[in-house]
Amino acid sequence: MAVKTTERRSARERLLAAADDLFYAEGVHVVGVDRIVERAGVTKATLYNTFGSKDELVRAYLENHFRRRQNRIAQILAEHTTPRARLLAVFDEMEGLLAGSAFRGCRFISAAAESGPGDPGEVVAEKYRAWLWSLFNDLAKAVGVKNSREVGRQLFLLYDGAAVAARMDEDRGAAAKAVRSAVIAVLDAAGTRKR
Repeated sequence: MAVKTTERRSARERLLAAADDLFYAEGVHVVGVDRIVERAGVTKATLYNTFGSKDELVRAYLENHFRRRQNRIAQILAEHTTPRARLLAVFDEMEGLLAGSAFRGCRFISAAAESGPGDPGEVVAEKYRAWLWSLFNDLAKAVGVKNSREVGRQLFLLYDGAAVAARMDEDRGAAAKAVRSAVIAVLDAAGTRKR
């Protein structure tokens, strides 16, 4: 008889998974510690021993998602060879995310909106946004635009705007589709090569 083994996730992993589900669906400050520990199947003591506070759980939740986004973007960039294809691929992936029924907006925008100055949600959101703006500046420079900072800012705003529109509008797919054509228009207006 074969013995079936299942890998049990650590308390930390279960707490992060519960936080990811609940914070994303309902908001960082709306969800209390009781609901998180119940969903994770741990005690409050385990949460506090693992993270120290709900604020530090919020930080870990956002940093975990930040790492996942960085890894996913790196994977997307590695799959394409030309600068323009790499940049468009980032927006193509976004189109799929935005059009999905599970999309509830950008975790970082939502957490920052609920945070006060210096709160973990704001701090990690600022780091994420700095990375994202740098990414778009680098991608704009790679496609050969003259003013990569300006074009990078435009791409950054298109990325944010599409996420907000997909969260707020009834037709999520429209925002997802519109962003790609807007990116192409920005690149064409900047005089980039179409390769």
